[in-house]
Amino acid sequence: MIKITEVKVFPVNEERLKAYVTITFEDCFVVRDLKVIKGNNGIFVAMPSKKRKDGQFKDIAHPLNQEMREYIEKSVFDAYQAEVDSMGSALYSAKKYEDS
Repeated sequence: MIKITEVKVFPVNEERLKAYVTITFEDCFVVRDLKVIKGNNGIFVAMPSKKRKDGQFKDIAHPLNQEMREYIEKSVFDAYQAEVDSMGSALYSAKKYEDS
C-alpha cells in the first residue's frame, strides 16, 4: 500500500468545518483540501470535491477501496487530534500566563 508520509492540519473555527488537511503520499504526491467535518454522528473526513453545474459536489480525489479510506481517515484523525491537543496546551499555557 502507498504510504502517507505527511499530514498537515489547518484548523478552522466554524460550526461544522473543523479543519482543512493536506496529505502527502510517499514524499512525492500531495492532495490538498480534505476537510474534517463535524456531522450528526461525530467527525468525518470529506475528500476534495468540486461543485458541478447541476449543483452537486463530485469528489476529485478519493480512495478506491475501504482499506485505503480507513488508512487515510486514521492518519487524518490522528493528526487532527494532535493539533487540537497542542492548541489546547497552547491555550492553557497562555491562560496560565495571563492569570499570573
